[in-house]
Amino acid sequence: MKLSFQPLDLKLKHTFQIARETRNVQNNIVVQLKDKDGISGLGEAAPTSFFGEDVNSVTKVLGQCVDLLKNADPFLVEDISTSLKSKFPNDVAARAAIDIALHDIIGKKLKIPLYKFLGLNQPETKTTSFTIGIDTIEKMCKKVEDAKDFPILKIKVGIKNDIEILRELRKITKAVFRVDANTGWTVDEAIKKLNIMEDLGVELVEQPFPVGSIEALRKVKKHVKIPIFADEDVKDSKDIPALSDAVDGINIKLMKCGGIREAIRMIHTARAHDLKIMIGCNIESSISITAAAHLTPLVDYVDLDGHLLVTNDPYTGVTVDKGRLILPEDNGLGVSQKAHKS
Repeated sequence: MKLSFQPLDLKLKHTFQIARETRNVQNNIVVQLKDKDGISGLGEAAPTSFFGEDVNSVTKVLGQCVDLLKNADPFLVEDISTSLKSKFPNDVAARAAIDIALHDIIGKKLKIPLYKFLGLNQPETKTTSFTIGIDTIEKMCKKVEDAKDFPILKIKVGIKNDIEILRELRKITKAVFRVDANTGWTVDEAIKKLNIMEDLGVELVEQPFPVGSIEALRKVKKHVKIPIFADEDVKDSKDIPALSDAVDGINIKLMKCGGIREAIRMIHTARAHDLKIMIGCNIESSISITAAAHLTPLVDYVDLDGHLLVTNDPYTGVTVDKGRLILPEDNGLGVSQKAHKS
């Protein structure tokens, strides 16, 4: 297969702030694989510095993959994924891009959408949350008003006035709230805030503490009713067993785990440990968001709004109707490039 790749700089509609960082642009890489029959597949890497990746590291890995994939059979996706993981264990976003492109090719060669290749039912797609990043209370209220069509809002928290913010937002919307502290709380803060948030319609909380704080998670779980989901703490399937008694669920992201194959392993591992499952994303285009959307029939919660937070997504794939994800019926991912406006 021929591998090519190019940068994709996604411009955010609003400055995106979470507990640990702020940004206006997300620098991604788009991958294209073309097999000997001329059938091509698209993939995307959305690297994050939190996991030690950026566009330079992704570009370096993809450059090394050009020769590695030259004679590869796209149907041997498991062998390819295993080989790349052994060579590039920490380059998960780069591996995810190749994994997504391989699945796109397979669907196109079989002339079926990816979800059908995975044995799933398209009508069982879920409703995504819409993310409200940290900002002034006035600006966060405006963002909530702009997101009035979404019945579920994911509110970024992890700062001193979390409760004040949620109280003000609750005055203007009846949407379900999910909160994401992005490692920004202490144990005492989490217990105090979550017990208050229970009365503010908060459905769940993501990653309240820094990675590795398993005892803190266990302690908070004993003192609060709101379900706790691990995000940064759980990269792939091997991380799940140790967290199984400390959290209620996990957030799976293709860019954390290395792609669709590992995401499915994570889903089965989590189910075996009686955990709930969310599928989430970074700031991404419709390529990788659509890839993740094909897995939504297997999960309980969906947070796939990364493509909705940008102004210049050059691709079209999964669509959103009042929060509900609608998968494309085209073969493979069902993603295509938008027509250029003249």
